[in-house]
Amino acid sequence: MLRTRTINNARRRAAAIAAVALLAAGCGSANKTSTSTPSSGMSGMSGMSMATTATNAAASEAASAGIRPVPTQILGTADWQGMKITAQAMTAVPFMIYNGTSEQMVMPGPHASFHLMVLLSDTSTGVAIPYASVWATITNAGKKVYDERQWPMISRYMGPHYGNDVTLPGAGNYQLSLLVSPPVSARHVEYQNVWLAPHRVNFTFHWQPTS
Repeated sequence: MLRTRTINNARRRAAAIAAVALLAAGCGSANKTSTSTPSSGMSGMSGMSMATTATNAAASEAASAGIRPVPTQILGTADWQGMKITAQAMTAVPFMIYNGTSEQMVMPGPHASFHLMVLLSDTSTGVAIPYASVWATITNAGKKVYDERQWPMISRYMGPHYGNDVTLPGAGNYQLSLLVSPPVSARHVEYQNVWLAPHRVNFTFHWQPTS
């Protein structure tokens, strides 16, 4: 009986992860002026049908796993000495933390608002910048409602980024403060004399929970 329950829990977690992966692939930007085009592997009505089927299946799996889909939206962008800092929100997701010897599953809380993604990239090339660290603080009317590390992450659909799940108390205007610490690594000469001290950027965004 215990073995059956363990297998079922594992299957539900796997389904949740698969659902979120499909949601991440299918979620569009909150910017209504943006457009999307089918990938080279899918075209015409058959491609649209496959995409629709995948999205519907993901939505169904997400609902059964208690995950609320959130359209991807940009919360703010900034430039730091040629490093583009982008903060965006998307569907809250389960993720694994690997410490070198073991994995730990982190599941979104029952009232999670979104998954906060912070992307660091070269403004000239768009190449992701790893080996930094990011700390995020969110306040509302002067009250701190979130203050957490953003984990260095890799994702098939979103690429390298820094992220964590966020729970906000409700709709409203929020202030997001990101403390970006310098990448700790060897550097090619084009990156000498930049990003040598921690840098803070601040954004204001409006959050409206999805119905």
